[in-house]
Amino acid sequence: MTEDLERKIIEIIATDRIDKPISSMSGKLKRSKPKLAKTIELAPGNSFEGERTYARVETSNRDKARGMRGGINKFIENYPREGAILEGYIAEQRVASETHLCFGMYEGYIGVMTSLGFTEATAKKLYPELMDISRNLARKRDEVERSILIGSEIYGK
Repeated sequence: MTEDLERKIIEIIATDRIDKPISSMSGKLKRSKPKLAKTIELAPGNSFEGERTYARVETSNRDKARGMRGGINKFIENYPREGAILEGYIAEQRVASETHLCFGMYEGYIGVMTSLGFTEATAKKLYPELMDISRNLARKRDEVERSILIGSEIYGK
């Protein structure tokens, strides 16, 4: 009982200690991706094919529903007359035009990893494991390539 409890406590401590730096790096990467994507000078419909990378910019229009159902239902319970009006607004659709930078890479992540604070030696050691994890996740999601939203416009009907 004591050993099992201690093992669980060690596991939560280790998980917490590992989570902090990885979460910090994740935040830094998430903030940098849209900024970097917007610096790619490709117009919608154009593409780039290099030796090591490729990219294209696609724009799509799609209907996007408004609303957050849980809060709306509560509002309708408390204010039935106003809720009916709100339901009418929500029933309307709005068209969203989104522009995505679609991209892929044939090799190399070491530069990004060193910019996160890894030494080149550590980056080279971690790289194969991270790529295996990335490939497994991509396989589970049926991802061939990735994309980043670089612009959107909302149009009322």
